[in-house]
Amino acid sequence: MKVGFGGEIKLEFHGAKLSSNGGLLAYRDLDHAMGLFDSVSSEFHDNRTERNIQHALSTLLRQSVYSRLAGYEDVNDAEQLSVDPIMRAITGKKDKGKQAASANTTGRFETDILARIVRLR
Repeated sequence: MKVGFGGEIKLEFHGAKLSSNGGLLAYRDLDHAMGLFDSVSSEFHDNRTERNIQHALSTLLRQSVYSRLAGYEDVNDAEQLSVDPIMRAITGKKDKGKQAASANTTGRFETDILARIVRLR
């Protein structure tokens, strides 16, 4: 199976590299074609200092939404998802050694940034 945003993901069995989140790739293709998360994240104000930034706001938003689409209700599963090959590809962290955001980072994003936006509206 080849996806539209990169051919690096292959459907093979490798035990520990297994992911049940392959259905998210269709959502990612739609997102990529429409630029959904990139346009939405431009509405966020980033208060973080540059030396502490490991994940762009669009990446954090994408990880937050896609984890909910995959059935994960809160950030408790973020540690497992941070090394999931599908989530790493979706968030652009598919290079060796790169991970998606941790539970702490995802939690801070959801409580500090997303909650602040809701309060402002």
